[in-house]
Amino acid sequence: MKKIILKCKLTNRSRFEDKLSNIDLDFGPIHWQHDRVYVPRGYKPSSNYPRLIMRTTLEAIDQPATHSLILRRHIEDSGIDIVEETPVQDYVTTVNIILQLGFKPAGEVSRRRESLTMGEGTTIYLDEIDGIDASYAKIESNLTPTDSATEVRNDLLKTLETLGEQDIISKPYIELQGNNS
Repeated sequence: MKKIILKCKLTNRSRFEDKLSNIDLDFGPIHWQHDRVYVPRGYKPSSNYPRLIMRTTLEAIDQPATHSLILRRHIEDSGIDIVEETPVQDYVTTVNIILQLGFKPAGEVSRRRESLTMGEGTTIYLDEIDGIDASYAKIESNLTPTDSATEVRNDLLKTLETLGEQDIISKPYIELQGNNS
C-alpha cells in the first residue's frame, strides 16, 4: 500500500490531544509495540532500500501478543512510503527466513502508542518511544490511484499546522534513539 507518512516531535502533548478532543477526535487505548528492524546488506539511510520490521503488539495484558512482518520502503524523490504488513504465526521461523535472505539486524524500537482515525484512510498515532525523551505524532494517509502525493502531503502538513505542530522529523525512530532529537 502506498502511503504518505509525516512524523513530528510534539511541542506539548496535552495541548495536541486537547485540540483533537475539541473536535470530537479522541485516541483509543494505549497499546505496546516492539519493532525489530532488519536492513539489507549495504543499506544506507535515504537510499530507497527496503526495511523489514518484525512487530510485536500487545493490545491488553490479558490477551496474547500478535506478530506481523512489515516491509517498508521510502521512495525519496516522491515522498511516498510503500508499506505491506502480513500477520505472522511463527515469529522465530520468520526471523530465520529474514536472516537467510541476507537482511541484518539494525536495531529495536519499543513504544507505547495510541491511535485515532480521521476520515477515510488517514490515521494519527501518538507515540512515546523508549530511549527518547519526547512525544511524537505520526500522521499517515493511504494513497488511492487518483491521489496526488504532493496534495496529500500538503493536506497532512496543514493538519499538523492546524494542531500547532510544525517540527517535522524525517528520520525513523530507530535513528532518533540515543540523540533525543
